[in-house]
Amino acid sequence: MDMDMEKAVVRRGNWSRLRSVMDRAARGENICVGFLGGSITQGSLASKPELCYASLVADWWRKSFPTARIRAVNAGIGGTTSQFGAARAQDDLLRYRPDAVVIEFSVNDENTGHFRETYEGLVRRVYRTGAAVVLLHNVRYDDGGSAEDVHRQVGEHYDLPSVSMRATLWPQVRDGRIPARDVTPDDLHPNDLGHALVASAVTALLDRVKAAVDAGAPPERDMPLPEPLTANAYERSTRWQNHNASPTLSGFVPDDTPQAHITEMFRHGYTAGRTGDAIRFTVEGTCLAVQYRKSVKKPAPVAKAVVDGDEANAVILDANFDEDWGDCLYLQDLLVHGEDKPHTVDITLTRTHPNDAAPFYLVSVIASR
Repeated sequence: MDMDMEKAVVRRGNWSRLRSVMDRAARGENICVGFLGGSITQGSLASKPELCYASLVADWWRKSFPTARIRAVNAGIGGTTSQFGAARAQDDLLRYRPDAVVIEFSVNDENTGHFRETYEGLVRRVYRTGAAVVLLHNVRYDDGGSAEDVHRQVGEHYDLPSVSMRATLWPQVRDGRIPARDVTPDDLHPNDLGHALVASAVTALLDRVKAAVDAGAPPERDMPLPEPLTANAYERSTRWQNHNASPTLSGFVPDDTPQAHITEMFRHGYTAGRTGDAIRFTVEGTCLAVQYRKSVKKPAPVAKAVVDGDEANAVILDANFDEDWGDCLYLQDLLVHGEDKPHTVDITLTRTHPNDAAPFYLVSVIASR
């Protein structure tokens, strides 16, 4: 398929950190490349894990720097947003100390100010580690939808290299020059060819940087971390689960099932199955959210969440999932830009059924500030 992937590079950005990583790789040093995103990053609909875009980009590093030891960490989890990404970045990726990170959430986030802020929190959290950051914007191939507009505002503010499938592949699909089914079975997740094209968009940028390094172009100055573009309430986010929290339990039971992989999302939480079962967390932050399982197995319990005893603004947590693709790790906001202080979060089962197909599963409480 003949396509100019140079068009995918929608922002050159500052190359200082990428060049530094490539200099180290050329000297044969150990390099870790990381990928953080949703189902496309995880590798959904690639026929083999090694054919997903993240694996293909890691292969580019290995082939380009054969004397270096390249480690790849894929922290993609399907159906998740940058808000969850900011909360899990440390445990799922940053603890491996990646030297370069591709961030991909543009088809998971919505094109709103809220997700500009959560995305910025994630970008700042990764950028503070000193890693080179590349932003990858995927797209829906039925309507061109994505959160790229608000995500690109973040990329421009931090002068980050960015690549976009909306800028290169989507116009060809939209205009009928490439049939959608040649690159995606469902207008969202790439097939093997689609993953190869996504990888080519990223490596088109990396090729540019490597060519500059090989040509001896003078290095650029690293960009210091600027002041936030948004209120930036999500840069410091913590997930509270049964291994790091001690909530008050009344009927809820900790789930101690071992987690073999980050994609086993329903782990380290709490289960309950009787009306009136309750759990209380006390956490600090300005933004609070809960994660719970929405189940395709019905009927399922219904709960309510109350912050600081404010029953008038209770939030319903309905574990019945209206989709049919599988159980959903659902993230529900409870407080946005509130007071920075300790808050109580009370979750109580309000409706159960004699024939509930599964218990209510509370995965975590997320506190951000």
